[in-house]
Amino acid sequence: MKKVNNLGSDSMTGLVLRLAIPSMIAQFINVLYSIVDRIFIGNIPQIGAMAIAGVGICGPIVTLISSFSTWIGIGGSPLMSIRMGEKNKKAARHIMANCFLMLIIMAVIITIFLFIFKDRLLMLFGASDVTFQYANTYMSIYVAGSIFAIVSMGMNSFIICQGFSRVAMATVVVGAVSNIILDPIFIFVFDMGVAGAAVATVISQMFSCIFVLWFLFGQYPPIKITFRGYSFDIMKKVLLIGFSPFVIISLDSGLIIAMNMVLQHYGGPGYGDQLVTCHTIAQSFFLMVTLPMAGITGSTQPILGFNYGSGNIDRVKDGQKKTLLVCIVFTIVMMVLAHTISPYFVRLFTNDKIYMDLSIKAIKIFTLMIVPLAVQYTIVDGFTGISAVKYAITLSCFRKAFYFAAMVVFPIIVGIENVFYAEPVVDVISSILSAFVYFKCMSKILDKRLDTLKIKSI
Repeated sequence: MKKVNNLGSDSMTGLVLRLAIPSMIAQFINVLYSIVDRIFIGNIPQIGAMAIAGVGICGPIVTLISSFSTWIGIGGSPLMSIRMGEKNKKAARHIMANCFLMLIIMAVIITIFLFIFKDRLLMLFGASDVTFQYANTYMSIYVAGSIFAIVSMGMNSFIICQGFSRVAMATVVVGAVSNIILDPIFIFVFDMGVAGAAVATVISQMFSCIFVLWFLFGQYPPIKITFRGYSFDIMKKVLLIGFSPFVIISLDSGLIIAMNMVLQHYGGPGYGDQLVTCHTIAQSFFLMVTLPMAGITGSTQPILGFNYGSGNIDRVKDGQKKTLLVCIVFTIVMMVLAHTISPYFVRLFTNDKIYMDLSIKAIKIFTLMIVPLAVQYTIVDGFTGISAVKYAITLSCFRKAFYFAAMVVFPIIVGIENVFYAEPVVDVISSILSAFVYFKCMSKILDKRLDTLKIKSI
């Protein structure tokens, strides 16, 4: 496998696979951060089930924190890819410098904010009197070290966009493997329980952060981290381009939070906590679909951005086709796994029959329409990769708004245990809309880019 990929001339099939597969694997491993924590926590004697519910309340907040790193990372990396396609390395270095500064500032602000409002947010987002103690313990420790997660995830995008897909995968592997090793030590050997899971996660993310910065300050990448060229104009462009993926991830977190609130409200005392626990287990499996698929579509954005910047429109179209094909194959495999191995997956968390039956049902429902979801992910991230952010934002916001409406209405119509059917219904409708917008607008966007380049060459 090549160490460095030429985004402008390599075979598109090989290029997409070399970037997409390591990123997909990296995101699979990244999912282990949360899943491994929840597996070990679920096996803590006496308190396992309620502790999972508590950590499940923290899950979307943790994802919301990471969405800020995505905002900067995916906002800056396509822009940097376009500048690299234009052979403008100076501008590319300035973009990375601005993004690194923005990540540091964001991390500090987020940490302060969450320490002030953490308790209120946890209760508002679905914690009960029983589960609050576990959620608060985990969240307090995680927030203290959140800067490592924000910086490592954000800057990893700038490793991917320079073609170092295997290095980007290694940064995630370092953290995930560390977490798997440290979790049982802190949870059981040191008898720290939920606090031990949080400490292990923070230390693991620190290792990933050190690895990312070591590489980007080192001699290997063409574009390294520098401390010059700061510009509010660059920052505004990064924030605008990254706003769509930020909205996608942050609203996904918000929807998980809303679902927990709905489950608590309609489930009532006791049963509400059971439903939140099962939802947390089902979401753990669903993350094994959505995060790796986001890794596939996100890793191929540099291909689209580079060739869009250089005016090679045929390669942009070909890159999107190959990306969609990889996503479809991946989702077919995951749908089959969801309907065959879900009992074994759930058993990693609990052996309680009530929890198992409801969790298995939720996993199978969530994954009914993940193949159409591949269309949504490919199109939205494709628009983002060529900086057509208004289309990406519109499609993302439609899906989130529709899902929110469905999860509010479904419990009233079909009962609280069937609220999970909101996911496949929304997946189908939003994918159809995304495909319609793509065929209506993409050719016009690419033709406009060619016209712009022709004018510049005159």
